[in-house]
Amino acid sequence: MNIKEMIEQIVTRENVLENEPMKIHTTFQAGGNARLFVMPRTEEETAKVVQICRENHAEWVILGHGSNLLVSDKGYDGVVIWLKKYLNGCWAEENEMIAQAGVMMPTVAREAWKCGLGGLEFASGIPGTVGGGVTMNAGAYGGEMAQVVKEALVLTEDGKLRTVSNKELQFSYRHSAVQSEKWIVLKVRFLLFPKNSEDIKTLMDDYNGRRREKQPLEYGSAGSTFKRPTGYFAGKLIEDAGLKGYRIGDAQVSEKHAGFVINRGNATASEIWSVCNHVKKTVKEKFGVDLEMEVKTIGSFEA
Repeated sequence: MNIKEMIEQIVTRENVLENEPMKIHTTFQAGGNARLFVMPRTEEETAKVVQICRENHAEWVILGHGSNLLVSDKGYDGVVIWLKKYLNGCWAEENEMIAQAGVMMPTVAREAWKCGLGGLEFASGIPGTVGGGVTMNAGAYGGEMAQVVKEALVLTEDGKLRTVSNKELQFSYRHSAVQSEKWIVLKVRFLLFPKNSEDIKTLMDDYNGRRREKQPLEYGSAGSTFKRPTGYFAGKLIEDAGLKGYRIGDAQVSEKHAGFVINRGNATASEIWSVCNHVKKTVKEKFGVDLEMEVKTIGSFEA
């Protein structure tokens, strides 16, 4: 029995796709195909699929909205485990919101608003899932996941389901223990507070208006391409290096916000990767600052 057949016994045949185009599952809208694309229906199924991959020494990756991912044009010769299709429920319990990993962060923010719960306004425009948001401690406009996460259900590296506290998640700038411990976030409990719904909506509208004004939302991208280096702003460094508008094919440093590398329509992953590398090299040469990509990559980018 091959790995595809093993996984089909867990998640059913219709939830296992072969050679699935990853450009339709990532916000960069670029990249090749995944050998296997699996859609588990529950946390337990997710754990079993990961176990099968580990036992068979198969490469695998967890995928949410694909808003922080660049997939090689050569594709990914492994198993993509997509949580967004089924693990997408969220609900309120008194002053708390519970959300599964595949829920979009703006969806949770809107549900909190409807329930008169404040604290998640900053997340109303972040184009990623709850699982990814906790993993990288996503934030915007002075807010971040570290401020609102009470606890998370994670799948540990040894295959166990475990609830970890905010303290155990060890949040820091764009980082959490999820990355270092190689956990997989499956469900999150947010601790919020009662707030006037009109005030919540006003703040969300303000944040989203600023986002539309300053960011190139009309193009495919992965949001802020580079992490903020200590003492600097990545976008300003890139702009000061004269790279605003720098382009290879349809991959370009946004003319609207230099912190974004965008796909103007038909960019390949290689073109996006080349633009990013040119930006890193130029900023290092001009200012002596090392830019670290916030975007993760899978597959081979070697020539």
